[in-house]
Amino acid sequence: MAIVYHLDLKEVQSDAALAALLSDAQQHAPFDRLAWWQGLAAHCRMDPMLAVSRTPGGIAVLPLAGRSGHLTALANWYTFRFRPIVTDPHALRLLARDLAGRAHRITLHGLPDEDASASTLEAAFRAAGWLVRRSVCDTNRILAVAGRSYDDYLTARPGKLRTTLKRKSGKVVTRILTRFDADAWAQYEAIYAESWKPEEGSPDFLRAFARAEGDAGRLRLALAQDGADPKGPAIAAQMWTVEGGTAFIHKLAHREAAKPLSPGSVLTAALMRHVIETDGVDLVDFGTGDDPYKRDWMEGERARYRLDMFRPRNPRNWPVLARMAARYLAAHAKRG
Repeated sequence: MAIVYHLDLKEVQSDAALAALLSDAQQHAPFDRLAWWQGLAAHCRMDPMLAVSRTPGGIAVLPLAGRSGHLTALANWYTFRFRPIVTDPHALRLLARDLAGRAHRITLHGLPDEDASASTLEAAFRAAGWLVRRSVCDTNRILAVAGRSYDDYLTARPGKLRTTLKRKSGKVVTRILTRFDADAWAQYEAIYAESWKPEEGSPDFLRAFARAEGDAGRLRLALAQDGADPKGPAIAAQMWTVEGGTAFIHKLAHREAAKPLSPGSVLTAALMRHVIETDGVDLVDFGTGDDPYKRDWMEGERARYRLDMFRPRNPRNWPVLARMAARYLAAHAKRG
């Protein structure tokens, strides 16, 4: 058994087997790769701690952040879902036990459980003596294409959306780029600045990610323009990526002044057609957040979980455990 904590992610490059495991050759979602975590560390002011446990049977990798004894997931608002990379569950249990010497509390959010990630982590930390609290923290909206054509998929959309697309599609011109283009990206940033969206958390991170995905051929960067002014500035933009049979919808924005043209809906429809008919994806992932408009496009949903893990005998945890107990008793009394 060997357990290593990498505070400098550049160290991982010298470990050929670990670097290969965390590469795009073996991990088919951006959030599971070393490059993603390096980007968070470089552009999002996160202090990484990549916890790695090896046994004769395999490996467990848990990307963490923090230094103060309360560790968190190496993830933020750009991360659709967070999970450990595990080839041997025993290695994860050993890692959970060893982490007791480095942290009094660990908080992980955005965990999926359709692949048993949340349940596996919960079981490993409970077995290692941690007090674990599990809760639902978010919703992930998805579309299972199930072999349908784009036209079949569109037929199943709500009537209001289909009517909007029928009325507005001829008034909006769309184009989809599969490589990074600096001018197109500048237009995306200009549109985002004029949209209803909050200020971008880390434009440098997103630009670096888009450029890397473009180099790999996974980027789908789409722009929409007013059909009455096709040479004018773009009025809507979206950033998707495609890999491993899944299309990930990362970013979408439109200029508020162009809202009457519904350019966002027209652009989403164009991208849906592209990923279904050209890329042949099996799944479309709309990330986190249960926004009402996502339900018009997606048909399924998956819960995302939060795990709060505490060393119960550590005095630093007692105040928060007391507050949690008080809330539980209050809720129980109210139900009673």
